[in-house]
Amino acid sequence: MITSVTNDTVKYVDKLKKKASFRREEGCFVVEGIRMIREVPEARRRMLFLTEAAAQQYPELESWCGRVETVSEQVLRKLSDTETPQGMLAVVSMEDVMREAGMDADKTRSGLKLEAKPDTELCQPLYLVLDGLQDPGNVGTLIRTAEAVGATEVLLSRTSADPYSPKVVRSTMGTIFRVPVRVCEDLPGAVEELKKTGVVVYGTHLSGTDFYENDLTGPVAFLIGNEGKGLTDEVAATADRLLRIPMEGQVESLNAAVSGSVVAYEAYRQRKSGGR
Repeated sequence: MITSVTNDTVKYVDKLKKKASFRREEGCFVVEGIRMIREVPEARRRMLFLTEAAAQQYPELESWCGRVETVSEQVLRKLSDTETPQGMLAVVSMEDVMREAGMDADKTRSGLKLEAKPDTELCQPLYLVLDGLQDPGNVGTLIRTAEAVGATEVLLSRTSADPYSPKVVRSTMGTIFRVPVRVCEDLPGAVEELKKTGVVVYGTHLSGTDFYENDLTGPVAFLIGNEGKGLTDEVAATADRLLRIPMEGQVESLNAAVSGSVVAYEAYRQRKSGGR
């Protein structure tokens, strides 16, 4: 049993929890709780840490991966990112997320797109592009939305909240293991690469035209901007068209996650119904 909070492994996991740069360097991130741990594909499992009580409650986790460690309650509290730890957390791979999604990790990092070969209108490529979203809940919600509408991939600027941070991972409710996610050093460049493949890019913007007037059944990407400032000029300039979600009353804008979900679901609705 690991009982010391100064243990080298404990320090390693704590650093993964706290530092995005270290997560990227190691290609791993931390998940907590039985629901999330049950979601992790076997190929992505690296380490599991359990309190004695959790080990007794979930004996099947003894063989969850090659390294399962029992830790004291004190150590678990040190490693946890929640106020009420559930008695378990794991280190899992983010590199395997890319491989299982059909992407080469090096090519993904360099900014090349996931190749999609749709068989039906519903499976036409659909991308959510997040430009500087800071709120972990918004990022996690949009990753969940991406799975719900059958999106091809979620692209994020480096200035967005890290999709592998504990708060974002929790808010995805497990979809982080099933949706291709790409953090782009050059987000405008990545969007331009999508356009070369025939993807039509729509930017959500207060100066845009009525969103519902557009045919979204073909390959599309939606640009979702920062919660307070919206899209950067560089990213907005990549859009083929700027769109505005119509609103009544004195409301000027919607929450970023709400906006992204509205536009993504309209594309989904059109594809399901065969058009506008």
